[in-house]
Amino acid sequence: MSFKSTLFAAAAAVSVALPAFAEGIMVNDPYARVSAMMSTSGAAFMVIENHTGQADHLVSASSDISKKVELHTHKEDSNGVMRMIHVEEGFELPKDGTIEMKRGGHHVMFLGLNEPLKDGDTVHVILQFEKAGEVAVDIPVDLNRKPMQGMMNHGDMKKMSN
Repeated sequence: MSFKSTLFAAAAAVSVALPAFAEGIMVNDPYARVSAMMSTSGAAFMVIENHTGQADHLVSASSDISKKVELHTHKEDSNGVMRMIHVEEGFELPKDGTIEMKRGGHHVMFLGLNEPLKDGDTVHVILQFEKAGEVAVDIPVDLNRKPMQGMMNHGDMKKMSN
């Protein structure tokens, strides 16, 4: 491999690892996955930080990898069963706060994938905020990631140790 090719490959790897940042909105630790190799749907997870000095609202997400992209969460129904639901109104992003998008909670849902997501692929997603506008995020596909891998949530760790 030539020096130029090596340099380009290194720059590409680092660019995927860097957080997305636009207009005071920072996206950290994004990853996407499918539940099964032949699945026609997938999801993306990330932590969105607000450094704009004012509250904002994530109103939608879009991508060309699927027929439909929606904001989803999980909610317990009257029978105590957790159900995934489309959140049409989107998610509030408090001033100096975060939206934690994780498995079993808020996430970006890809419905009707145009092709299977393969480990190592990159998914281009546009997050639309009410005030900050569009934030483009290139999200790596990681089919081997464990639910809490890469995210430290000290509150949950404290609960588990009690």
